[in-house]
Amino acid sequence: MGDLLLVRHGETEWSVSGQHTSWTDLPLTQHGEEQAKSLAPLLSDRTFASALTSPLGRAIRTAELAGITGAVPDPDLHEWDYGGYEGVTTVDIHRTRPDWYLWTDGVPPGPDGHPGESPDEIGARADRVLKRVDAALVDGDVVLVAHAHFLRVLTARRLGLTAADGRLFQLATGTVSRLSTEHDRTVIAEWNTRP
Repeated sequence: MGDLLLVRHGETEWSVSGQHTSWTDLPLTQHGEEQAKSLAPLLSDRTFASALTSPLGRAIRTAELAGITGAVPDPDLHEWDYGGYEGVTTVDIHRTRPDWYLWTDGVPPGPDGHPGESPDEIGARADRVLKRVDAALVDGDVVLVAHAHFLRVLTARRLGLTAADGRLFQLATGTVSRLSTEHDRTVIAEWNTRP
């Protein structure tokens, strides 16, 4: 059984400012591109049975710069749909909803096509990805290049936790994390690794 590697895309303008970014397809900053390139040595000694990315440009570009070849965009790896909070910072949300917490409260609906997602809805997407990943892990390592909140939920689900327990796993831009097994149980083998 292979390892599951999780790559968070490099920095964007909104990851710096703290704005919630789901469907807004921002490019990597120059620093974000450098972060992505710096990941190549962490990944170069592995052969991947499967490589998947979010369909958004920042994830696809990170995969390219990190040297991940043959990565296939998967719509289920899209970031949490932040609905009406797209482009809004937590600080701004707290001005009108001081007790708001993404992991328990979800988000209000946004414009057409962006109804927002609850923790359980994003958890269901993560479960679909994990089901597909399990089949590929039999043949070796799998790498997923995606977004912070989605990868945090996926990690929680892989560990048998609720989707909302993704709150426990802070994830920085331009990092590699690795989920492995010990005694046939899923474990975090590395987290938030940078060269």
